[in-house]
Amino acid sequence: MTRKQGEENTQILKDENDPRDNYIFQDNKKTKIGAAIITAVLLIILAGLILSGVIFEN
Repeated sequence: MTRKQGEENTQILKDENDPRDNYIFQDNKKTKIGAAIITAVLLIILAGLILSGVIFEN
């Protein structure tokens, strides 16, 4: 028995007015703010790891 699967052409970024349903991120203000917040948190965690390694190494 063979199964037929539809074509997978998922886009990473979708414009606001694009009618497609197969996308990961939508190009709007919420996505940009969310990405900036996540990046800032990850940078703070990375800086904390580096600082704790420097401080506790002594």
